[in-house]
Amino acid sequence: MPGVGKLDGKVAIVTGASSGIGAATARMLAEEGARVIGGARRVDRVTTEVALELDVTDPASCEAFVAAAGPCNILVNGAGLGLGRDPFVESTEEDERRVFETNVNGLVRMTRLVLQKSMQEPGHIVNLGSIAGRWAYPNGATYVTSKFAVRGFTRALREDLLGQDIRVTTVDSGLVETEFSVVRFRGDVEKAKSVYAGTRPLSADDVADAIMYAVTRPEHVVVDEMVLMSIDQSSGARIHRRES
Repeated sequence: MPGVGKLDGKVAIVTGASSGIGAATARMLAEEGARVIGGARRVDRVTTEVALELDVTDPASCEAFVAAAGPCNILVNGAGLGLGRDPFVESTEEDERRVFETNVNGLVRMTRLVLQKSMQEPGHIVNLGSIAGRWAYPNGATYVTSKFAVRGFTRALREDLLGQDIRVTTVDSGLVETEFSVVRFRGDVEKAKSVYAGTRPLSADDVADAIMYAVTRPEHVVVDEMVLMSIDQSSGARIHRRES
């Protein structure tokens, strides 16, 4: 029932709320009583109480979204993507710009705007990182770089917010079966499925559940970092695949 959960009275902004981890997190926040404002480019797929169009790569879109969303207590930076699994020498300027603008500049921009205009204390910022921000792996240099940047930004943000009642958490996950790989492989569904073949990948709900753990701790408790992986994965590049 709405309004009787651990987050009763809280307002949460979730970017990337149209699918995957963002959508799952938005749903769970609402189930815990938060009023959730979801943002995404595909706003027709956002099912939160308030759904607003948001392109984190567009400064004007971000400004308009934050103004329309109003005061909040929780920001979940869920928008992100990867493009391609090719050696870096085959990378393109267009792909690099899109990944960095979404994963790094978009996350930084939304965090700044929310802190300047709408974050209420006690507050909480959750950044969706990746184990790619901890272990490099072959043929993913642009994505890996973007997630190392997110991890560095998150650590710096904690330093700048020390003394304020604003918690900062980063959640770094490994194999998660969502639309991520479909986007990465530009709509090639079969290639996307092969990423998870023979494994027991995490689900979007698994990661959202971890986020919920962090945001529902007592307000003096900070869950600094969370790393989630399938039992079939030990690092960014090491994955055990079972025979079918």
